[in-house]
Amino acid sequence: MGETAGKRTAVRGEEAQRIKREVLGIGDRRKHHTRKATPLRPHAKEPDTHHRLYRFRFYPTEEQAQQLERTFGACRWVYNEGLALRSDAWERHRVRVGFAETCRALTGWKRAEETAWLRKVSSTVLQQSLRHLDQAYSRFFTSGARHPQRKRKGRSRDTAVYVRTGFRWVEDPERPGTGLITLAKQSQPLDVRWSRALPAGVVPVRLSVTRDRADRYFVSALVEERVVPLPAVVLPGTREPKAVGVDLGLASLVTLDDGTKSDHPRLLKRYAEKLAGYQRELHRKARGSRNRQKVRQRIARLYALISDVRKDMLDQLTTRLVRENQVLVVEDLSIASLLRGAHGTGSRRKARLNRMIADASWAALLRKLRYKCAWYGRTLVIVDRFFPSTRRCSACHAQGPKMAVTVRQWTCAACGAAHDRDVNAAVNLREEGLRLYGLVVEALPPGRKAPAVLKASELGEWSPAA
Repeated sequence: MGETAGKRTAVRGEEAQRIKREVLGIGDRRKHHTRKATPLRPHAKEPDTHHRLYRFRFYPTEEQAQQLERTFGACRWVYNEGLALRSDAWERHRVRVGFAETCRALTGWKRAEETAWLRKVSSTVLQQSLRHLDQAYSRFFTSGARHPQRKRKGRSRDTAVYVRTGFRWVEDPERPGTGLITLAKQSQPLDVRWSRALPAGVVPVRLSVTRDRADRYFVSALVEERVVPLPAVVLPGTREPKAVGVDLGLASLVTLDDGTKSDHPRLLKRYAEKLAGYQRELHRKARGSRNRQKVRQRIARLYALISDVRKDMLDQLTTRLVRENQVLVVEDLSIASLLRGAHGTGSRRKARLNRMIADASWAALLRKLRYKCAWYGRTLVIVDRFFPSTRRCSACHAQGPKMAVTVRQWTCAACGAAHDRDVNAAVNLREEGLRLYGLVVEALPPGRKAPAVLKASELGEWSPAA
């Protein structure tokens, strides 16, 4: 019996095992063949802890750089071969191949003479590459993500993930939270620049080693940490939580309901002339020449600078908002729809608008607010995207007509109140967020804290007992 897939059915049972063994070259399960296969479970963190990522730059020796180059290439090759194996198995033979089968295929690839170079790379790192492929397929089948694509050298990010058995961690007793990190297949520890310390006495769950386009090496340590929540912030003389409405925009990156505005950094515009000069210089160089590679490195370093400045700015802004307020209210933005390209008349204007939205990095800002609220005991309320925060008068709540993006000031026809477009939207967001927050808090049992994230579109399914 098989499951229907279009006009053909999936092959299962003994026939599927025969195809995997004889056609696809996937070996049988030799270890524990009498034990029933169980699905792999992800690492579960301990209660009252959070997974936190610490990122550090390190400077490899020439030997370490060569070994990491082999590791990055092997991870990319294994990912592509696993993708080709799974795609070919389904398209030609209607046989499903999962993570376990690709791991057994990896064993065969390492034993073959033409791919014996895979033995010089840690097996756990290669298995993690196959696990990432399996997760990409899971997202494709469950959440509507696009089909996994092949990785290309120079286009895909160079990365390798080391689980607990793939590295050695020795903590420095004189400087707790720092120490020596030695990766598998390497004899010397990494020269890590410890910009801050890890939690003392905690061994990282896993390490991710990356190399960016600017040829910088970073190691990211994932640890389980107990983050102490911040004290509750209430209005003076009351027990009401202090709330803030946050309106994201392009004229100002963030506008608060009290009129405070954070300027849009416009980093791409700031460095546009320099980037254009580098791009012109790049196209004048011969392909494959060393001078062309030097210019590409200058471009990569400039983009890395832009990314670092933007990340630091967003970190400082979101941390300040979370520390100063108990309830933060934002609008549910469909950023993917906003970045959708335009064709025909107005396409150039839409392209400029898309660049400004991407430069603002709204998605990263909202993501930082989410996890920081969860860490520090705050509540992030996400108001429905169809809530008319911009054209609703914050004084009399009358709803006005739609306005063009260029309209920054407007006057309510009902009460005559003059409004700044962004400040008015932030005030409306705060009022609506507090209303939703109050509904949830009233329904909570005694002693239960409000959840870290309240999304208006999901409140119908939310249950206090859940």
